[in-house]
Amino acid sequence: MSRLATSFVLGYHGCEQNIAEQAILGDIDILQSDRDYDWLGPGAYFWESDPIRALEWAKARGFARPAVIGAVIDLRNCLDLVTRNDLELLRVAHEMYRSQQEKAGLPLARNRAAPGAGDFDDKLRFLDCAVIRFLHGMMDAWKLEPFDTVRGMFTEGGALYAGSGFKSHSHTQVAVRSRNCILGIFKPVPYPI
Repeated sequence: MSRLATSFVLGYHGCEQNIAEQAILGDIDILQSDRDYDWLGPGAYFWESDPIRALEWAKARGFARPAVIGAVIDLRNCLDLVTRNDLELLRVAHEMYRSQQEKAGLPLARNRAAPGAGDFDDKLRFLDCAVIRFLHGMMDAWKLEPFDTVRGMFTEGGALYAGSGFKSHSHTQVAVRSRNCILGIFKPVPYPI
């Protein structure tokens, strides 16, 4: 439960233009994703500090009018998966999840590649999502303060250049679980793409 980082970040959410307009006007909330393969478990997903990556994502989804909205996010009680303490907490949650599944005679969820994508990365994060959900459930069961947000850094894509350890689509994402963490939504200034 990291409290060492600054608590405010700018996040960018790719969506359809009409959704962006309604969200900026305050007419709708940003969609909470709750798929079994979500990388950070359930929440409203934002690309941290990267409106261009959010637009790329929206275009890749085939939206007729892809758009991006920005948000000022207060991370509050954040499961920050770029810190040692929170990574250790997730490792322990995995051990408990694995033990529970074995005792019940149930298989462990597995991360895997998206069908037909030819990815070298497992983009369908069934295991990671199951462990994060399990951790959220543990926090509830033990009556501990729930996580408002989950933040993770991902290396993704091909090498940025020959011999590089940097990847072309590396990014930091934030899954916002508590709507109160979104302090404001805005239309980002135009950006090149």
